[in-house]
Amino acid sequence: MSVARDDRSSSGAGGQTILTGARDTLIVVDVQNDFCPGGSLAVPDGDAVIPVINRIVPFFGRWIYTRDWHPADHSSFSDHPEYRDGSWPPHCVQGTPGSDWCRALDMPMNAILVTKGDDPVQEAHSGFQVERLDLAAFLHGHNVERVFITGLATEYCVRQTVLDALAAGFTVYLVEDAVRGISPEESARTLAELERAGAIRVWSTQLVDSGERPAPAYDEHGNPVDDD
Repeated sequence: MSVARDDRSSSGAGGQTILTGARDTLIVVDVQNDFCPGGSLAVPDGDAVIPVINRIVPFFGRWIYTRDWHPADHSSFSDHPEYRDGSWPPHCVQGTPGSDWCRALDMPMNAILVTKGDDPVQEAHSGFQVERLDLAAFLHGHNVERVFITGLATEYCVRQTVLDALAAGFTVYLVEDAVRGISPEESARTLAELERAGAIRVWSTQLVDSGERPAPAYDEHGNPVDDD
């Protein structure tokens, strides 16, 4: 099946239909307990992204889920946080409930899980910044052309993920109703910045599942298939 594509920029649910296909990947950024209501670094209304993400998960055949996974002595933690890079309250500490993905979040069994922020002296806002995994090379190697980015928080990890994906040569869709930011004003500025950088702003209601999926990575006997 050949999927028709229209990559013209669109902001809002009134735009064109986007068919998802075999060369697309959904990226879910940091939908973890500490970033949702009740967490130590909660994003207002952060849990509202979950039903939107869950609705579009079945539209894809590849998924990347990123998470913060900080050591307790991470250099960005502060006893008197200023809520900026280098001065955050402790959050998503390894092995704590706050680091867990939100329970209501759907996650396919074969999703790729990317851990970041586990170096105690470095911040990492994007799964593309993980040294032990060249995420861009992995996706290019699997013929991915477009990524659809969702998650938390708009001004920080979502922003950096979008910019890194653009720099890596992907067509980037930012699913607006599947992201939330810390403040409405900063979120709006960030969305405008990312659109200027080349991201395509869409709403989940514009996405339609074409039914096209990547070729299987394994045959019926569990042997790897090399032509994916």
